[in-house]
Amino acid sequence: MEQHGISKLDLKRQNRMQVLKILKQNGPTSRIDIAGTLELTRAAVTIITNEMIEQGIIQEIGEYKHVAEKAPRGRKKILIDINHNYKFVIGITVEERQVSVGLSTLSGAVLDKRNVDIDEKTSFETIYEFIRRSVNEVLADNCLGKDRILGIGMGIFPTMYERVGVTIVDGCPDYSKLKKLVGEATSLPVVFDNSVKGMAMANIDFLKDRDANRINTAFLQYGNSLHFTVTNLNDPLRSYDNRTDFVDKVIINTSADTVNCQCGRKGCAKSELTPDAIIRKCREIYSQEKTPVLYRLTGGDPERITITVFKEAYLQGDQGVIVVGDETLRLLAILLNNLYYSTNPQKIVLHNFRITADEFERLVEKVKTIAGEVVADALVLSIIDDKHCFLSGCALAIRELFFTRGGFDTSI
Repeated sequence: MEQHGISKLDLKRQNRMQVLKILKQNGPTSRIDIAGTLELTRAAVTIITNEMIEQGIIQEIGEYKHVAEKAPRGRKKILIDINHNYKFVIGITVEERQVSVGLSTLSGAVLDKRNVDIDEKTSFETIYEFIRRSVNEVLADNCLGKDRILGIGMGIFPTMYERVGVTIVDGCPDYSKLKKLVGEATSLPVVFDNSVKGMAMANIDFLKDRDANRINTAFLQYGNSLHFTVTNLNDPLRSYDNRTDFVDKVIINTSADTVNCQCGRKGCAKSELTPDAIIRKCREIYSQEKTPVLYRLTGGDPERITITVFKEAYLQGDQGVIVVGDETLRLLAILLNNLYYSTNPQKIVLHNFRITADEFERLVEKVKTIAGEVVADALVLSIIDDKHCFLSGCALAIRELFFTRGGFDTSI
């Protein structure tokens, strides 16, 4: 006879998943409050949570501290929270200039890391060998058996798909070849996805001070290309998952009179905001008369212009460089304004911008002037620095192998 409906195991997994989701979003919470949120009986929540405590997935952390002088009578609330050392996770991120491998707890606390710089000439074999060796070293150096590892999360930057053997099928990346290769080499569950999506998750899941009311976040990653994704209820929207690079093609400078991008558009974000774009604009005005500081710093050779040198010339008051820098900020403010009002996030996280606190304040002021305080107040810098990019992979694995499964072993 054909059976319909949800199985007992599926229902159990769903309930456990909801418990973990509440603890992730709100932090330590009592069984009573969990029961109220899930609209389950206290007895049912007690059964669910006690089993998870026995398995080491969650733990009791003490009584709820009442703000009022006198605590209410009756049974005291005991707070429970995720046991973030229940298992550990290995994260791998492959980006244009770096491969990052590391180990973290379920809360994203970094325990170990390995990074290697790469360029367009670095072969797949070199990248793969670094990953394989680093995973083994991380396990050995931390005296961890594979039974203590939840799994591996691997985030791949979209421009690196072809380099590592990922093909696009019907508009979606096919990770099957790479998954087979990494899975056989490590004998661990492996999760693959867009590293931009993983980095957005990491910025939500690994915040030390969570805001339970922050549920919609936009995420903009800067580099040789710009990538953008949006979350709703702290989960990435499907429509943005596989086309994070669309922001490159957004027109932000309608006054542009030449095409400086392969997309064929005049004034697109990639041709106006990327490091290559800034360097190109500096070279267009480069001379001892127009950019004297930049000229001196580079010894009269425009090929020596870098973003670091550009920033130094800006700080030293080189007027030509200041014009380029201020125009770049203006165009970035226009882009942020458009992204904000088209997606309506509570926060826009800026990742990989590599700017100082003063530079960030300068950007905020420019956005405030052009787009207003609402957009300016939404801007925050990413909590993930370039040495810990592997946390993108960690976030992907933790969501898929821990929260989505309700803490069940990945073999169930």
